[in-house]
Amino acid sequence: MTVLLLFTAVCCAVPVSNAIGAFVALQSGIQDDDGIAGGDAADIPARMLAAYKNAVQQVEKHVPGCRGMRWPILAGIAKVESNHAIGRTIADNGDIRPKIYGVLLNGSGTGGNTTVLPDTDGGTWDGTATGERAVGPFQFLPSTWESVGTDANGDKIADPHNADDAALGAAVYLCGNGRDLTQRAQLKAAIWQYNHSSEYAADVLGWIDHYTATANDPDLRNVSGNVRTVIEGALSQRGVPYSWGGGNAGGPSYGICCSPSGKSGMSIKGFDCSGLTLYAYAQAGVRLPRTAAAQAGVGRRIPASLGTGALAPGDLVFYAYAPGRDATIYHVGIYTGSGQMINAARPGTVVRLDSVNATPGYAGGARLQ
Repeated sequence: MTVLLLFTAVCCAVPVSNAIGAFVALQSGIQDDDGIAGGDAADIPARMLAAYKNAVQQVEKHVPGCRGMRWPILAGIAKVESNHAIGRTIADNGDIRPKIYGVLLNGSGTGGNTTVLPDTDGGTWDGTATGERAVGPFQFLPSTWESVGTDANGDKIADPHNADDAALGAAVYLCGNGRDLTQRAQLKAAIWQYNHSSEYAADVLGWIDHYTATANDPDLRNVSGNVRTVIEGALSQRGVPYSWGGGNAGGPSYGICCSPSGKSGMSIKGFDCSGLTLYAYAQAGVRLPRTAAAQAGVGRRIPASLGTGALAPGDLVFYAYAPGRDATIYHVGIYTGSGQMINAARPGTVVRLDSVNATPGYAGGARLQ
């Protein structure tokens, strides 16, 4: 868990960032941040999922006042920190090999790190006494692990390189002195404590919402006709990677170069946010403009002042830097009901279900049917 500089993640434009620590370092190691495959619980190794669920069962013994800890919360953190340790071997007892290390936080600039953190563990956990680096699938700094490390598998060793121990340690840390994680504000505070970055928090919350939503697919029993066709068209693309400029009426496509942060879609076959909505509506014979801001000019607008409760399944959902000024719209999704939308969130993610409240700058919707 290391501190990232603040920057805002968006769908159709991504500002330049200068992040440090494990979150960035692992992008070039375990996962390709431009092309993560999968996207539902199936993308989590069974042994890691078991560790998350085991931690949920045990955390109350260590933080009795904690409420609302769920495995999707831990999965959201681990997805962003290490992509669930995919590519490593996870033993029956939970030990992960080879061990997962972040960059050495010595201010060298490698991996975007500009902060010097002196060694605190003599290399016990991070393998070096020359400085500090984050470790394990939840990327704890050794100094943090010293205070929250917990033995979860009964071997009397609290090891951040063990899936069970690391997941329980993360649960303990997120619970704090007794948070109620059923409250969105307290959940956000817990994630912010884990890593002081608005982009990080948005990404983790998105994955939490995604894993929560995949356990309960949208209820389409009362949705029919073109609206159902649109939603099912979008849902059929879950797990397809985000691609800057990607997607058209025919489906996923290779994107273009480049987003403001340098993310290229040229080698990624997938969707950006407006490419996904364009595709989904094309399944019902509706042609949309290519960009999110232009799509806001189609159909009957639903003012943001009415709140998200005014949305109906199939509506386009918009987000803007300056709500009320459609020219600043940067993101669009498709409302599926029950406070959820299907969307291509940002570079490094996949088409997925998210809460409509997970993205900042709600700018209302549009009803095309």
